[in-house]
Amino acid sequence: MKNNKCKIAIASDHGGWHLKEILKPFLKDLGYGYTDFGTSSEESVDYPDFALALAEAVRTGEYKKGILVCETGLGMSMAANKIPGIRAALCNDIFTAKMSREHNDANILAIGGRIVEEEPAKEIVKIWLQTKFSNASRHKQRIKKIKEIENKFMRSSKG
Repeated sequence: MKNNKCKIAIASDHGGWHLKEILKPFLKDLGYGYTDFGTSSEESVDYPDFALALAEAVRTGEYKKGILVCETGLGMSMAANKIPGIRAALCNDIFTAKMSREHNDANILAIGGRIVEEEPAKEIVKIWLQTKFSNASRHKQRIKKIKEIENKFMRSSKG
């Protein structure tokens, strides 16, 4: 398959490393390039460090989408969602993966590496990458409100 799709940022902590390593060749098979933001083994690391590096790369526009994998997906999604402009969605099933893109225009997918088996994880990634934002005005309005919340608290935290 020709690699003409966008490049994906991918990262994990030690709890998600195994699944991340399975997803990398799968991304290639789907025609996506990727950059691995770490970690490089199952040695214990702090997930916020990897979530931050990936989320910053997505926020700047260097990557349009990112995939985070930790033990449950919870910690990575929480950390990534602290970055303005990031809409990280924890999706451990196909339905939430599809809805996170279609309704919420999620730009980062978080998956539980010890929650989701390999084949369902591949299907989740495939659906998430292939689903487009619906562009319906009601969904645009809701995302606008999320941005307003971000802006409100960014302003108040500078005080």
